[in-house]
Amino acid sequence: MRIDCPLCGSRDRREFYYQGDAVALTRPAPDAGEAAWDDYVHLRDNPAGPTRELWHHEAGCSAWLEVTRDTVSHAISDVTLAAGKATA
Repeated sequence: MRIDCPLCGSRDRREFYYQGDAVALTRPAPDAGEAAWDDYVHLRDNPAGPTRELWHHEAGCSAWLEVTRDTVSHAISDVTLAAGKATA
């Protein structure tokens, strides 16, 4: 798989480090209880199809990227710099 870094151009996936979904998570209140915290820490959606993900160009320019990738085919449809986007 190749990722088109907006700063460096097309690079092999091995130059990047996957950081997870690029969706904001709602952090539970400190007193929310064990079940709410367990869900927050351990449970994530695993959709088949297009997803937004955060990738770090670790072996390149060190940019944080938001990658839109189809989890079935691994086809990448969009790559943008994640700078200035809120993540939680």
